Amino acid sequence: MTTPEKTAGIRPRPVVDRLPRYAAGKPPLAVEGITSYKLSSNENPLPPIPAVVKAMAAQQDFNRYPDPLSTRLRTALAGFLSVPAEDIVTGTGSLGALNQLLAAFAGQNEDGKADEVIYAWRSFEAYPICVGLAGAESIRIPVTSEGRHDLEAMAAAVSARTKVILLCTPNNPTGPSLDAEETERFINAVPSDVIVVIDEAYQEFVRDPDAVEGIDMYRKYPNVVVLRTFSKAHGLAGLRVGYSISQPHLTQHLRVAATPFAVSQIAETAAVTSLENFSQVVERVQGLVDERDRVTAGLKELGWFIPEAQGNFVWLNLGENSSDFSRRAEEAGLSVRAFGNEGVRVTIGETEANTRFLELCAIYTKAPQRS
Repeated sequence: MTTPEKTAGIRPRPVVDRLPRYAAGKPPLAVEGITSYKLSSNENPLPPIPAVVKAMAAQQDFNRYPDPLSTRLRTALAGFLSVPAEDIVTGTGSLGALNQLLAAFAGQNEDGKADEVIYAWRSFEAYPICVGLAGAESIRIPVTSEGRHDLEAMAAAVSARTKVILLCTPNNPTGPSLDAEETERFINAVPSDVIVVIDEAYQEFVRDPDAVEGIDMYRKYPNVVVLRTFSKAHGLAGLRVGYSISQPHLTQHLRVAATPFAVSQIAETAAVTSLENFSQVVERVQGLVDERDRVTAGLKELGWFIPEAQGNFVWLNLGENSSDFSRRAEEAGLSVRAFGNEGVRVTIGETEANTRFLELCAIYTKAPQRS
């Protein structure tokens, strides 16, 4: 058996010790007499549509490796999105697609200097981990008091070392989406050799008519990459299937950086089947959007400040009261996601869960405020 003394000299790369740890949403505690609900991860509370479940059950070819190019899925997406299949690169969720992009375009250079990656903060908590592991340096630009990207400050932060800019829209965990006009103005303000990533994991939940459409930007600007996923709207988070869309001068490098066989055949089958029955997906998403609107309206009636919610979650800017609110939610059979002393993100879940959340907020005396 290996002893601690023999392994004491084994150390990871120095950057690993400096990186934050990704904190997945915790499951709810069992509370006697009530049903507990998980609202701590931005998951779809509904299972995949019936056609997807049936197609998955019929899959049997697991003795074979999947198609490394996910040809069936890229072909289906090409028709669905009206883009060339060659412009699509699949990955293990949109996070896997992001890691492929960073591996190809941002990291440590031969001169020992790190590239820079700019993103809003707070935003998706995996960003600093992905950037750091790629060998690049994070440049975090604080969001505004309304939880929005400060695009003017982000543009001003661009330097000769900037290689990638990440735009999360709707922003996770604060909720607002970027509008088309401000996004296009931003793209034109940064150098054309800087990649602008439009991360649209929650795109199907957006109802703002002025919101940016990433695919429109990709068609117009050669330096734009769009990230999307089947994890949220399609309810396939556990299968890990997502993709990037960019023009061929970028995809040729993304394919080199792509993990071989990343998307399993069952994930590909599920994603293709879900696209074939997209009207059912839309119906389910609309039900969640209706619940989101009910929750935000209820919070506003309580006098609570809530940033514009365009994803499948709401953000409570509770500051130092975040852990206290999270504990009280736990006692009520609800798991929510507290981010230190910054705030709490609550996913839109089952109707009963959302109602119980509103009931908790109605008796909680420390309402969130603008930062």
